[in-house]
Amino acid sequence: MAIEEAKTSVVVATREPGDTTLDSRLRPRTLKEFVGQQKLKESLSIFLAAAAERSEALEHVLLAGPPGLGKTSLAHIIARELKANLRVTAGPALTRVADLAGVLTNLQPGDVLFIDEIHRLQRQIEEVLYPALEDFSLDLVVGQGPAARTLKLDLPPFTLVGATTRVGMLSSPLRDRFGMTYRLNFYEESDMAQILRRSAQLLKLSIEEVALDEIARRSRRTPRIANRLLKRIRDYAQVRGVTAVNQAVVEESLQLLAVDSRGLDEIDRRVLAIMIEQFDGGPVGLQTLAAVTAEEMRTLEEVVEPFLLQCGFLQRTPRGRVVTDAGRAHLGAADGQGKLV
Repeated sequence: MAIEEAKTSVVVATREPGDTTLDSRLRPRTLKEFVGQQKLKESLSIFLAAAAERSEALEHVLLAGPPGLGKTSLAHIIARELKANLRVTAGPALTRVADLAGVLTNLQPGDVLFIDEIHRLQRQIEEVLYPALEDFSLDLVVGQGPAARTLKLDLPPFTLVGATTRVGMLSSPLRDRFGMTYRLNFYEESDMAQILRRSAQLLKLSIEEVALDEIARRSRRTPRIANRLLKRIRDYAQVRGVTAVNQAVVEESLQLLAVDSRGLDEIDRRVLAIMIEQFDGGPVGLQTLAAVTAEEMRTLEEVVEPFLLQCGFLQRTPRGRVVTDAGRAHLGAADGQGKLV
């Protein structure tokens, strides 16, 4: 299974096409509405207020962390707090220097430019971006051979907000041009419940507190997954004619989605089961594990492994991946009928 196919899992944090409408409705609009990431919010609020008081563009901001934790929401909030326009693009979309030049030359003073997956920018695009970030100028080479000449364009002051899930893939020169770098961490369950409570109100869904807590426990401490699960539970309740969602409804709907008590799905459990049954829990090399599970290495490394490590169900060792005692205990918690617990 390719990584693109793995994204269809309800508990994969990568954005799906169906999330677009949901994200726009449920996304927090201000720092006050943004739940969690307390230190980040305190720091960012100070710099936003200072820039607004001076009527200056905010220094460039790099947001790093796993998918689904709110990097795009923060970019929207930054633009809104600065009362600025937000221009949105993505690293893979900027394939030519002309693409970047077109984006930059259309910016207005104070605009916020958001580049998602900024680690996927091509090197020649990065090199054109350096003077734009540092000096607000764009250096272009016009023509070829002996007739080539350099054209320098002045750009209005703007703020670049870059988002990345793999900060180590950014080149040092690009990282150094960000005045502020924030790493978003996984959320506490109490924060997840608060996010779900707000989303349920916006969706006009009547749901009990204990049911919200149950969803929070199974959402991998990731807001995007939590909201996605809430939407699927709402659909289940609607079809079943349920007017108020309780814990039993949540458990029934998540059983249907094959999401267990810790947020693991079928792929997660299959990887653990194969490691235990065929390799006595490991160590197992990533390449071997990919061959045996019929999953791509990238899928295992970027989709499956991070959450299993976070749960303490898997360990990385110099010799390979190893299932922990906690992982064995969790996998053994299913009864003979395969019921998820």
